[in-house]
Amino acid sequence: MTDHRIRNGVVGVTIGASMLLIACTSGSKTSTTPTSTPMAATATAAPAAAKLGTETGAAQLLAGLTAQLQEHVYLASGATNAALNGGDFNAAAAALDVNSVALSKSIESVYGADAGKAFLELWRKHIGFFVNYTQGKAANDTAKMAKAKADLDGYRADFGAFLASANPNLTKDAVATELVPHVATLFAVIDAQAAKDPGQYEAMRTAASHMPHTAMTLAGAIVKQKPQQFSGSVDAGGAQLLTGLTAQLQEHVYLASGATNAALNGGDFKAAAAALDANSVALSKSIGSVYGGDAEKAFLELWRKHIGFFVDYTQGKASNDAAKMAKAKADLDGYRGDFGAFLASANPNLTKDAVAAELVPHVATLIAVIDAQASKAPGQYAAMSAAAMHMPHTAMTLAGAIAKQKPQQFN
Repeated sequence: MTDHRIRNGVVGVTIGASMLLIACTSGSKTSTTPTSTPMAATATAAPAAAKLGTETGAAQLLAGLTAQLQEHVYLASGATNAALNGGDFNAAAAALDVNSVALSKSIESVYGADAGKAFLELWRKHIGFFVNYTQGKAANDTAKMAKAKADLDGYRADFGAFLASANPNLTKDAVATELVPHVATLFAVIDAQAAKDPGQYEAMRTAASHMPHTAMTLAGAIVKQKPQQFSGSVDAGGAQLLTGLTAQLQEHVYLASGATNAALNGGDFKAAAAALDANSVALSKSIGSVYGGDAEKAFLELWRKHIGFFVDYTQGKASNDAAKMAKAKADLDGYRGDFGAFLASANPNLTKDAVAAELVPHVATLIAVIDAQASKAPGQYAAMSAAAMHMPHTAMTLAGAIAKQKPQQFN
């Protein structure tokens, strides 16, 4: 199957051979300026035996590539939506290009400056082809759309040749095939956006859900090629745990931002909220796979509650209701404590106060996104990226605590 969906959470956990696995076969920073999600190419200072399963070079590489590639899809979708339905396309494209540069730096950290430069040129070129398709869609220009599709087919081969020249564990054809779903699913997003189809939010999720598989393909080949630089295995439980939580938590931010934007600036809020809730359920399944059904249920209730507080803030912002916004902020402060107590009760390596402190940037950066959306500030795209970029740190905090608590499963 080609839908690399994480919709059912990080799956495949059993007591005997537990590991959180991204459903590949089915389906941080607090700055307001986007920065690179590190790929941890140099994470070899300590021997592998001294590391948690989430701290190996392979785990960091896989999680970093997953975050960057998933972000590529969400920022590209934001740019095409701005072009089709109103918004600051230049600002959206600038945020997307920051992500492209970050990806090129990741390649550079493994293969050198020349490879990073060549990657960036190719990557920017394929984004341009998606822009051409979007312009053709807006103008109902079938010839332009057909050419963009042909150009992207050619790009897949060129990109495959580039990666195969750098890594003997990759072939031109295999890489080109790996990119087929990326191209097809992003076309589906653009088509849905152009039609103002409520399904565009779920289409976005589908497009993003392929990225962990692509990251797995690339990271696995790199680890095999450079085992001295990247300790551990991308298949190990700790690597899969960290990567799954990274993808799900980062997706939470992008889908929440989509929902608040729909509420403030037009769009199908119910459809956006439904896609966001699917992510919430997936996260709860991940928690349940480690701690059981009761914990899954409690997590989902708490997680949905904090999303509700962000909705309250958005409604207050829309109506310029200062009291409602203040209450939402107070409720989110209370939620941080409640969520910290919940996690601390499940894992002795986490404290209530530490978890509550970890969530401070999440709350602050997502409120900054809502404020920027309400004022239609061009900086909303950079703010969104900044909010998402805190999530890998949160994922590392949670995954590290779980791996320490359950080393037989996740190391």
